[in-house]
Amino acid sequence: MKHILKKSFILTMSLLITLLAFTACSKDQETSSEGGDEKKNVTITFGSHQSGLPTSGVVQELAKEFEAETGIKIDFQISPDAQWRDLIKVKLDAGEAPDIFCADTPINLISSMRFEEYAVALNDEEWVSRIDENVIPAISVDDNIYGITFPGKKMYFYVYNKEIFENLGLEVPTTYEEFKSVCQAILDAGITPVFEATTNGWHQVLPLFETGGLYLQNHPDLYNKLNANEMDLDDIPELLTIIQQLKECAELGYFGDDYLSNSVENAKEAIATEKAAMFIAEAAWRNEIKADYPDFDIDKLGIFVMPWGDNQVIGVNPASNAYFINKESKYVEEARQFFEFLARPENLQKRLDGQPGLSEVCWPEIPGRYSDEDQAYIDAHEKASVVQVAVNYIDNQWMDVGKDLESMYTGALTPEGVLETIMHRRHEQAQLQKDPAWAN
Repeated sequence: MKHILKKSFILTMSLLITLLAFTACSKDQETSSEGGDEKKNVTITFGSHQSGLPTSGVVQELAKEFEAETGIKIDFQISPDAQWRDLIKVKLDAGEAPDIFCADTPINLISSMRFEEYAVALNDEEWVSRIDENVIPAISVDDNIYGITFPGKKMYFYVYNKEIFENLGLEVPTTYEEFKSVCQAILDAGITPVFEATTNGWHQVLPLFETGGLYLQNHPDLYNKLNANEMDLDDIPELLTIIQQLKECAELGYFGDDYLSNSVENAKEAIATEKAAMFIAEAAWRNEIKADYPDFDIDKLGIFVMPWGDNQVIGVNPASNAYFINKESKYVEEARQFFEFLARPENLQKRLDGQPGLSEVCWPEIPGRYSDEDQAYIDAHEKASVVQVAVNYIDNQWMDVGKDLESMYTGALTPEGVLETIMHRRHEQAQLQKDPAWAN
């Protein structure tokens, strides 16, 4: 009898110890904060390419605040821009993608990833009603919203040194021939006219596809016809013209001697030290110069429309990238919490304040910070969607096009060869996607 009682006692104590251990473990997972809200001991993985997150680190700072509030840690995993598109697709297909991932938009093109298969629909989130309605199509497939995005519409200009122009008696160019004349005068003065950065792969492609407004002016319904395979890129003579103009400017020395080894990161120094007079960037990029070179007077920098092909239409990209929740994640609700946290008005303001290169966020409740001069200039020009947000099989070969242009600069490809290569990839990708417009 004593043996049985002893055995029963040991079993009871074992169960009690197990219960206490389970309770302690549960408390590790979920403990109360001072305010009575529950905190969780959870780590969410966040995968992105370099340009998907601000270089200022403001998103990481917000993530630390989120962790302090909720106990949920965000583990950022950042990959090079050139590798990310292929890498995230492979990880999603293999079921190994991070809990949250950053991807380029728009997501409703046939050539984009199948976001409806990979991502969680977010239609019911409170913040959806507050985001700029013009951005919704870029983060939606059919009637479902899959992403959250923050930067306002992207518009690229030539940021230029007004003082250099004034000293040389130069006016802002509005045609390609005027642009060449300006570049030659600046070069003759011993200054690099344009800082071009080819090592990043994406920057040199901007003149080709940010000038969609020029193409639309001359070819009505162009984007729909390209997507329906009723027109091809060689039916847009202005596109080949711009490729040829890029080659001509490179050969004339307007990009400087080292443009094949230049990087976007070094552009701030070139402009701040006045070694170069112009650089393609967003208007607020000037604030990044100010952050790194506080003694430089950024008021001497202005903006003008890239006049490639005589273009005078501002290209608009409503949303360049967004964050998505992996449908296979174990922490979908925690990821939703993080999105809700980022979308709070005070954190939207922190995002804008903490990202010097941003002119606005795509949340109307937060005022933008274009100067009166910039806003007047922007208001005085027509605007149109850039090619990559409206035409299939352009954006997903962007980095490849950068390599094509580099090959042209080194003499391995002609401008015609660049165009043919872009067209070939486009047809190849359409067939891989079994795009019905390419069925015949």
